[in-house]
Amino acid sequence: MPSPEQPNMSHTPEGILEQLKQRQFAPVYFLQGEESYYIDLISDYVEQHALQEHEKGFNQVVLYGKDVDVSTVLLQAKRYPMMSEKSVVIVKEAQSILDIEKEEGMRQLEAYLQHPLPSTILVFCYKYKSLDGRKSLAKAVNKHAALLTTKKLYDNQVPAWVTAYLRSKGMKATQPAVVLLSEYIGSDLSRLANEIDKLLINLKPGATVDEGLVQENVGISKEYNIFELQSALIARDALKANRIINYFEANPKSNPLIPNLTLLFSFFTKILTLHMQQDKSEQGIRKSLGNRGFLVKEYMLAMRHFPLQRCTDIIHFVRVADLQVKGITGGDMSDSDILRELVFKVLHPVPRALPF
Repeated sequence: MPSPEQPNMSHTPEGILEQLKQRQFAPVYFLQGEESYYIDLISDYVEQHALQEHEKGFNQVVLYGKDVDVSTVLLQAKRYPMMSEKSVVIVKEAQSILDIEKEEGMRQLEAYLQHPLPSTILVFCYKYKSLDGRKSLAKAVNKHAALLTTKKLYDNQVPAWVTAYLRSKGMKATQPAVVLLSEYIGSDLSRLANEIDKLLINLKPGATVDEGLVQENVGISKEYNIFELQSALIARDALKANRIINYFEANPKSNPLIPNLTLLFSFFTKILTLHMQQDKSEQGIRKSLGNRGFLVKEYMLAMRHFPLQRCTDIIHFVRVADLQVKGITGGDMSDSDILRELVFKVLHPVPRALPF
């Protein structure tokens, strides 16, 4: 087992989980950062598996940061286990501990980190932020605890994560299904994992998740969704675009405007980026699209229909629509009116004002 002074624990979620499964426990885990999914994944594993069920009653404590100070946490951590080799103390929402960033609280915690009780597994779930690396507490945590710092995935990293998650469940997926999940749900890993788990409930091991299955189970209408609207805009099909807007208007809870604007902004920004790259051949565009490579024909059509300057204008229109839906401008326009106006501007270029 690693010594308290230098716990030989991996600083990746996968590494920490693997060592937990091998029952190699560090005295202190400090899980921090913007991405809460891995923090929950590791703390839940400790809560569920570190002790046997009959040991938990006397030896497992779950605290919440807003209800405790550092001394209360350490009082629990310094208790010896009863009829068990280990005791577990989990501090959820540890970023809210009353005095964790105050001098006395930091001093107490640093002292414990230097000499932790070997029989205790102490887990801090410090969500949505990280300790100030310039302060002594951050240095002590880095030296004496199993430290994990998580970051939000960039949008272009999400498809690879989805593919890896499905593979870990013994499943496969078509590229369109992966892209649909990634773009519709976004980079919220907790929500992504939850939606994927729901998809897999009735599937046999080794099955393939396809686009139809995603549409059927994630609440995406097969004909009326933001991706179909995007395709209608590329094809300059005003009739289809307005049918989709009417559907959105009739089903506002399933089609909130702000996430849809985010997807449209991302799409036209990508078209703008493709216009600016040197290699505009089909092969060059496919390479730039990466996970979306199977959509190369659609993107090349979009480049023809929306030249560089038009893309710049459309991105501006999307920004204006975003301000309108947030109530900053636009008066009392409804979401459907805002989207209808945006689509009109996309499909009908407005002549630029001549300089005086």
